Amino acid sequence: MGMDFKVARLHRLEGNGATKAVCDVTLGGEFVVKGFRVVDGKNGLFVSMPQDPGKDGKWYDNAFPLTKETRNTLSGAVLAAYEGDKTQKSR
Repeated sequence: MGMDFKVARLHRLEGNGATKAVCDVTLGGEFVVKGFRVVDGKNGLFVSMPQDPGKDGKWYDNAFPLTKETRNTLSGAVLAAYEGDKTQKSR
């Protein structure tokens, strides 16, 4: 039984930067996590977890899936919303 992920809000970013969008995700219709990013990396689009800066100047994930299956489900939901949003705006 997997968790139900839904993108609550997605904001596209303009420009040539690697970050293409930021979004908030609802978990099971009960809990919202803010700050996921859609990033265009060297191997294509991927979903970056919410991060906060550490005292050492590095950035650290503050939310992360515990299993690969959950990460894939979450990433799939975010990327589907991103692609769907892109399709809707181009009409």
